[in-house]
Formats: sequence, C-alpha cells, structure tokens
Amino acid sequence: METDNRNITSEVEAVLDEYVRPYLAAHSGDVKVAGAEGGVVFFHLTGRCAGCAAADQTSEELINRELVERVPGIKKAVLANGISAELLAQTLALLREHPSF
Repeated sequence: METDNRNITSEVEAVLDEYVRPYLAAHSGDVKVAGAEGGVVFFHLTGRCAGCAAADQTSEELINRELVERVPGIKKAVLANGISAELLAQTLALLREHPSF
C-alpha cells in the first residue's frame, strides 16, 4: 500500500506541476499536498492563495478537476486548511455569548 501511495503522490505532483502550479504561481501562490487516502487528495494552498476568498473555487474548479481527470484512482481533491461556514458561525456565536474568551 505504501508503494501505491508513493506512486499516486508522484502522479499527483506531476499533474500539479504541469497543470495547476503555473496558474497558482501567476497569482503568487502554490499548492502543497498534505496526503492522500482512499482516493482523496488533501492539499493546502500557500503564498497569496492561502486564505484567498477564491480558494474554494480554485480547489473545486481547477485542482479537483485536473487531479480527478488525470490521475487514475483519485476521486476527489479536498482543501485541508479551510474551515466550514457552519463551524465559523458556531465559533462566532460562542464568542458573542461569552466575550471573556
């Protein structure tokens, strides 16, 4: 299994190098693979792309599409450094109820 993950990782990196990184570099950003498990690739956006409002769109429309189409066995690519809107809303509600935090 470890060999399979290593092969998938090298294929993922090759696709990112050719099809994704040039686009992100034009925006002073990059992508770093955090891991892969069960056909799902987890990644972080870095540089100016980290925390960008368009990060979800970038991941879904560019990174996910390229990896799923070009790397056999990849089912999905997931942005690993984001938080859900629901979690953010819950956190803000707690902070409003308990401002001493």
